[in-house]
Amino acid sequence: MIRYLLRRLVGWLVMIVVATNLTYFLASFFLHPRSNYVGRRPPIPPDVITRSLDQYNLNDQVPILSRWWVWLQDVVLHWNWGMSPVGDSVNEQIAFRVWVSAEFILGATILSTVIGIGLGVYTASRQYKLADRVAQGTSIITLNIPTVVAALGIVLLAIKFNQAVGSTVFYVVGASSDNVSGLGAEIVDRAQHLILPTLVLVITGYAGTHFLQRSLLLDTISADYVRTARAKGLTKAQAVRRHALRTSLIPVATQIAFSIPGLFTGAVITESIFGWEGMGRYFTRTIATNDVHGVVATAAFGALMTAIGAILADITVVVLDPRVRVG
Repeated sequence: MIRYLLRRLVGWLVMIVVATNLTYFLASFFLHPRSNYVGRRPPIPPDVITRSLDQYNLNDQVPILSRWWVWLQDVVLHWNWGMSPVGDSVNEQIAFRVWVSAEFILGATILSTVIGIGLGVYTASRQYKLADRVAQGTSIITLNIPTVVAALGIVLLAIKFNQAVGSTVFYVVGASSDNVSGLGAEIVDRAQHLILPTLVLVITGYAGTHFLQRSLLLDTISADYVRTARAKGLTKAQAVRRHALRTSLIPVATQIAFSIPGLFTGAVITESIFGWEGMGRYFTRTIATNDVHGVVATAAFGALMTAIGAILADITVVVLDPRVRVG
């Protein structure tokens, strides 16, 4: 198993290197940092713009291979991902925003997974009964609610609740409050900011896992090996738990593992509404400001998250499927 995972790890590392360098060339061709200085009043002299871009290794008058080689040396030798056109360190931006996004994205992913799988197992075991129909109807509604509508609705409800109790229980903007001291107070403050964006991602994200788990489990419940297990004396619940569920969890776990990278860079609407300066807002901002180095670093982070998701999916398959361990 270790040898299998090591081979997979090497393959994904090669993928990260190739994807990151390819992104550098694409971003350099399509993004133009010089345009950030155009139209300013008073106008900036061209030689001043050129000197500014030179110090950030963003001068489009320098051959792209020369810029790429300088950038690659900085990354490999110093782990320096470069500067933005306005002089911000990409390393500092990524380091700060990754943890901001991780606070609610990882928690929301765990909750969505637990709720989705739990509902999938519960409804598959009660196919076409009242509980199944109610759960499916609810999931269809939440699945089709746009994220912006769900977020704004939850914000309005939170504001009404705060007004009703006469105190700020839920914060609707930002990841933390200023002037909060003490470990206990900081934990409570973070939780008050964290609940609403996490709730939005859970409400809009659990239904896909629910439907996938239900569909796969219904297929495996009628399989020959499950019927054989029941013929040997196991109850339906025991046969589902010991045999059918293990097999049906493999595709679900794989889908969840590969969805994590998209959540980090794709939660733009949620981060914008709740004022969280995470990876999603950073990704859109780097494109809007022609930040070549920021775009490349974001792409590298996405590739890394994809690799981590793939490795987690492989580990899950190895744990759930004895045939893989034998092979």
